Amino acid sequence: MKQIILVVLVIIGFVGCRKDDIFIAPTQAVKPELQIVSSVGIKLETAFVTSEVFMNVKTETNQTVTIKIFDIANRVVSKEVMEVSAGDNVLKVYTSALPTSAYRIGLFDFNGKQLGITDFNKIQ
Repeated sequence: MKQIILVVLVIIGFVGCRKDDIFIAPTQAVKPELQIVSSVGIKLETAFVTSEVFMNVKTETNQTVTIKIFDIANRVVSKEVMEVSAGDNVLKVYTSALPTSAYRIGLFDFNGKQLGITDFNKIQ
């Protein structure tokens, strides 16, 4: 009888002491050149781009956003809709298909409201 009680207590001890894992989404380290001070915005790693550039998109909530690239005549030359998380979202923008010129890249919410905008120059 004592052995049964001891076994039951050991099992209860193991079950009671099991580790509850809390999964926290990994946060991506944001380079200093991609830091955004405000709670919402868009920032490129550099204003002079060749074939690709990193970009930080920062929002206050999880939401669907549209990222548009405008040419010098303010025409949309690229548009992408994506889901972003609250806080910093580091993305890579491929620009090899764009001709050498000046561009503007904008961040818009699902209602079309502009959340941020910045300029860059595509160089060879």
